[in-house]
Amino acid sequence: MNDVSSATPVAPARRGLARRKFAPTLLAALGAAGAVGTASTQAQAQQQDMSEVVIETIELEDDLFVLFGRGGNIGLSVGEDGAFLIDDQFAPLTEKILAAVAATTDEPVRWVLNTHWHGDHTGGNENLGKAGAMIVAHENVYRRMNPAEFGELAGRSSQAPPAALPVVSFDHSIHFHWNGRHIQVAHIPTAHTDGDAIVHFPRANVFHMGDTFFNGRYPFVDVDSGGDIDGVIAAANFVLEGSDADTRIIPGHGPLASPEDLRAYRDMLETVRLRVAGLAAAGQTEDETVAARPTEDLDATWGSNPERFVRAVYRGVERR
Repeated sequence: MNDVSSATPVAPARRGLARRKFAPTLLAALGAAGAVGTASTQAQAQQQDMSEVVIETIELEDDLFVLFGRGGNIGLSVGEDGAFLIDDQFAPLTEKILAAVAATTDEPVRWVLNTHWHGDHTGGNENLGKAGAMIVAHENVYRRMNPAEFGELAGRSSQAPPAALPVVSFDHSIHFHWNGRHIQVAHIPTAHTDGDAIVHFPRANVFHMGDTFFNGRYPFVDVDSGGDIDGVIAAANFVLEGSDADTRIIPGHGPLASPEDLRAYRDMLETVRLRVAGLAAAGQTEDETVAARPTEDLDATWGSNPERFVRAVYRGVERR
């Protein structure tokens, strides 16, 4: 286990501030990056118009927030030590995200924790890294964002610029003692990817689950990045075991959730896994399993793209 401790005294966050005047180093970093960053995020920006995106801020406690925009939901802890972000969406949104942060604190972003390596959660890394934020993630996030150093790496990856890479990585868990909080981070193996992190704020009774939880819809299980349906189920059970009726859960995508929402999601995952495993055990191929429509009665509740989900589940159970 790793620990990251703050040496500065903690003071309450200053809220309701006017938009902060960013330090020259931050403005220079954003200018150099063109508020877009890497080639991959430039391509994303061309495909998606970010100009109309609004960053919505919901207060969980007076120093803990969730930010909704486009891409993965962002967690935000603020205080005298500096802002602590969980994920940072797409690079073109960095200025808007920083404006939302500045409405809650006049302290800069000191830490960015990536819940996994996908670009809708790490796209702002380069901008924030150049501005001085320390990026931390599971070691498999570093590997998938830095495949040039890992020739044996299997599956999907994308070479990130140096400023976008984690400068701190961990294996099983890491703890931060920051802004007067104990922030607990745990790795869930082979879930949405092979590098997923779940973040717990015990005092606030809040979890951030990253993309191990898609609230109200079928998940994307990235089997080409080491993901597996059993790990997604394990992630849900991990958080449910640490929850009570008052727990609030930030999903990777979708609205703020309760344990009831997560339990319904977990039950759906287990149901689909059982059905797909039964079809596979009966000798059905992947295409035949998709054609059997094992999610037909669930689709109205859990949304679009059941085929992608069923294929991911099938590939997981076939490896057993």
